[in-house]
Amino acid sequence: MPEPRTIAIIQARMASSRLPGKVLADLGGQPALAWMTRRAGRAARIDDVVVATTADASDDPVAAWCTAAGVSVYRGSMQDVLDRYLGAARAFNASVIVRLTGDCPFIDPQILDEDLATFFAHRPPLDFAANRLPGDRTVPIGLDTEICTRAALERAAREATEPHQREHAMPYFYENPELFNILHIRHTPDYGHLRWTLDTPEDLAFLRAIVAHFPDDSFSWLDVLTLVQEHPELSAINAAVRHKDYREVDDRQP
Repeated sequence: MPEPRTIAIIQARMASSRLPGKVLADLGGQPALAWMTRRAGRAARIDDVVVATTADASDDPVAAWCTAAGVSVYRGSMQDVLDRYLGAARAFNASVIVRLTGDCPFIDPQILDEDLATFFAHRPPLDFAANRLPGDRTVPIGLDTEICTRAALERAAREATEPHQREHAMPYFYENPELFNILHIRHTPDYGHLRWTLDTPEDLAFLRAIVAHFPDDSFSWLDVLTLVQEHPELSAINAAVRHKDYREVDDRQP
């Protein structure tokens, strides 16, 4: 039996609070978002990669880049990201949604495929799975993967009412485990202390230092792991950055 139509949806907008324009920031000669879309697209179990940006004029550059690069794009609400995800899932006929955030240029196709294999093989069938949950992660920050069924996403979109549940898309699952069949996919050994995401100038400096060691974007997360273990001074570049809590909301006006 073929696997359900699986769409990776990358939320991305220009109005980052700590590093505006980060999704199109130059990383090794190309926008960070190019790294994400290309690397996610290498996962064998993903049928399409969609960038979900906002309908606000500030995100015209994101949509324009997607169009020029031949990347599928959906535009929706700026603050109600849960609704934006549902709109993208409906527009691209997704049965299973892989939620990715636009600040993870080192997202790894092998991890995506392994997590999806776990999701599809689980019995009874899962509604939601993630390789990190609030306060409990075993993969580097920047390799985060969340997977849910379209039916579960539809329910979350109907029932979630708290601002942080709408803005961060998936907290309704974290906070209502009794309503869904949920799996936390853990990795051994634990690398949850490593920070490979793009949210501050220090993060961008770190990512640029990493890519300078590789000839192209085909390296794996294990290659990055080996590099930072051999050169701990690289991880020191952004070690002091505070990771935001998932309950924080952006109270700036669109």
